[in-house]
Amino acid sequence: MDPDRAAVDQLRRRCLDLRRDIIEMIFTGGSGHAGGSLSAVEILVALYFQVMHIRPEEPGWSGRDRFILSKGHAAPALYAVLAERGFFPVDELKTFNAPGTRLQKHVDMHRVPGTEVSSGSLGQGLSIAIGMALADRMDGKDRYVYVLIGDGESQEGQIWEAAMAASHLELERIVAFTDCNRLQVDGFVRDIINLEPIESKWQSFGWHVQRVDGHDMRQILAAVETAKRNPGQPHMIIADTVKGKGISYMENSIKWHSHPISEEEYRTAMADLQAIGRALAEDDVL
Repeated sequence: MDPDRAAVDQLRRRCLDLRRDIIEMIFTGGSGHAGGSLSAVEILVALYFQVMHIRPEEPGWSGRDRFILSKGHAAPALYAVLAERGFFPVDELKTFNAPGTRLQKHVDMHRVPGTEVSSGSLGQGLSIAIGMALADRMDGKDRYVYVLIGDGESQEGQIWEAAMAASHLELERIVAFTDCNRLQVDGFVRDIINLEPIESKWQSFGWHVQRVDGHDMRQILAAVETAKRNPGQPHMIIADTVKGKGISYMENSIKWHSHPISEEEYRTAMADLQAIGRALAEDDVL
C-alpha cells in the first residue's frame, strides 16, 4: 500500500469532511467531546478508507478487520467516518445526542452498524482486542484488530495488564494507536500522571513501537505497513496529535475536552474549516 499524491489528497479532503460533520453533530446535539474527536480524525480516515478490509453493505462480514474505539468519548469521530464510509446515512448524524437516537455520546454496538464494542468506561479496549485476536488465532483467521486508545486513558492500569498479556501471547495482529493529544478532562496529561517516555514503556512491555505525526496521512499509512512487516509482536503506533485540531479556538484547549458549541463558535469553526478547504484546493493546483 503506497498511495500516490492524489489518493493522499483525497484522504485529506475526507478528513475535512469529517471535521465538518463532528462540529455539526456537537453543535446540533448540544454537547459532546469535540477535542478528542478532532484529534483522532486522520487515524480513523486512514483505517476506514485505506487500511481495513470491511464491507459497509455487510457490516457483519466474517472476514472483516475489526476496530475498537477504546477512547469511547470520541464517538462523534467514529460516527462521522462510519456514515461517510456508507454504514448508515450521513443525514442520521443530525440525530446525535437526541432523545431515542442510536448515535449516543458513547457507542452502542447493538444499535450502530459497523461498531464492534460498546464504550463507556475507559481502559477496556485493549483487553477486548486480546480476546478477539486469540479467537481469530484459534479459528485460523488472519484478519487484524485495530485499537485506538487515548493518552489520558493510558493512566488506567488495565491498559498495562493488557499490554503484558498481548506481548506474552505474541498477538502480532493487534495494531494499536495512542492518540497523544496531551490533554485529558482534568488538564495536561504530564501534570496528572506523566506517561513519558511512552515509547520506552511500550517497548519494555514487548511491543513493536513507532511514533508518528498523527495528522500526517503518509506517516500513519507507512506505520501500519511497517507494523505488518514485523511479525511476532503486537504493535503500538504512538500518534502525536493536537486536541481540537483544525479549529482555532479549540486547539490545545482543555475547555474543549467536552463543551457545547455556541452559534458564534459554530460559525467560527466553519470558517476555520472553510479556510483549510481553500488551502487544500490551492495545494491541489500547485
